[in-house]
Amino acid sequence: MMVYSSTDIGLSRSENQDSYTSGTVYDAVFAVVCDGMGGSNAGSEASKRAAAMMHDRIEKSYQSDYDSNKIRNLLLAAVRTANAVIYDLGSTVSEWRGMGTTCVAALCRGNMLHIVNVGDSRAYLISHEITQITRDHSMVMRMYEKGEITKEELKNHPNKNVITRAVGVSYDVNPDYFELELPEGGAVLLCTDGLSNYCDEGFMFRTVKDFGAENAPEILVRKALENGGRDNITVSLLK
Repeated sequence: MMVYSSTDIGLSRSENQDSYTSGTVYDAVFAVVCDGMGGSNAGSEASKRAAAMMHDRIEKSYQSDYDSNKIRNLLLAAVRTANAVIYDLGSTVSEWRGMGTTCVAALCRGNMLHIVNVGDSRAYLISHEITQITRDHSMVMRMYEKGEITKEELKNHPNKNVITRAVGVSYDVNPDYFELELPEGGAVLLCTDGLSNYCDEGFMFRTVKDFGAENAPEILVRKALENGGRDNITVSLLK
């Protein structure tokens, strides 16, 4: 399994506050995508530190004999470690107060896929169709689940960028965890909302299928730019 990634600052931002990383450890491949928030470069610091800490924790702690429960605990602990460090920085460095980041990470070993997420950066499974694995931790998702808005209203709601969970904004964090089997020939797409807000899922699916994993991230980033691209855009694809 390989990981292919691409990122772009977008058309209206002064800096790219997205970060990503990936690696191979023993028999597993992993990738991490983060989307930072906060002024005075706090968002970019938060996302860079979260991605780096996730990478470091997985690389140093993962063992080839880990069962699914140990992998789950490792990924959850990695997110919580990142949360503690970023929260401490935001509490002690005045210009970084309120810093935080989304985080979505995938670790694949054999045909088993393990995913954690906080915020609205997403993981999709691409096989014979495209399926969103993660659930956005956002205000509009909460409203949709309560029946207050429709699915179409969810896509264009003025508060669609307001998230309800993030790494580093509070003393504790509650990541979601997903475990599923990766179908033969399947792929996993991780992205920030700079892609999901400017590129529909059908195009994501067709791009991966028609152009291959090594070309898809750059094509998807270009499509998001063509569609407005008013946010940082990051894509990582495990195939």
